Amino acid sequence: MGPTLAKLPNALTLARLVMAAVVFLLLSLADLASDPGPARVLAGVAAVLFVAAALTDAADGWLARRWRVITRFGRVMDPFADKILVLGAFVLLAGPQFQIPDEGGAVQATGVLPWMAVVILARELLVTSLRGLVEGAGGDFSAMMSGKVKMIAQSVGAPAIMLIVALAEPGSRGALTAASVCAWAVTVISAASAVPYITRAITSVREQEERRSS
Repeated sequence: MGPTLAKLPNALTLARLVMAAVVFLLLSLADLASDPGPARVLAGVAAVLFVAAALTDAADGWLARRWRVITRFGRVMDPFADKILVLGAFVLLAGPQFQIPDEGGAVQATGVLPWMAVVILARELLVTSLRGLVEGAGGDFSAMMSGKVKMIAQSVGAPAIMLIVALAEPGSRGALTAASVCAWAVTVISAASAVPYITRAITSVREQEERRSS
């Protein structure tokens, strides 16, 4: 294998960061309330880019393992790029640019409320902190099935919400319901996926304390 191919997994990780930045820019520029036409176009393009970025996540990890070119850069930047893409998207989908008038008030067309973005962010910070605690003490804190299910839910839910905004008439009940279902599903799955990690961390800490006391 040539040196160029060996660098491909890391190049895909960097490409994901660039695509994430473009997604954030598009979602920031969208203003569904005052200019719905362009905002829907921007949301649609953001959805396509998000999917492309998510696909690079699967590709770079697979290539790195297959070609045995796992690097320190990849071990740090790959999960960082994943979390930035997902967390940034949900933070922006909860932004005021996606609020539209509704019966004298305003409603979030994406279905993503600010507290939902906080829950998703808190889950990532908690699991990352627990991983550092357990692995720093020599324990095993590898990825679990619940984490993989969470990642799939987030990677499907975020672009699905963007596509709903892009394709449905702003303010239609069907669109609002569909977006809310997606947002709630991602939030609940993200929060629930932390439970096995918390349980594993508690078990690991207890085992370490027992070994020290024995």
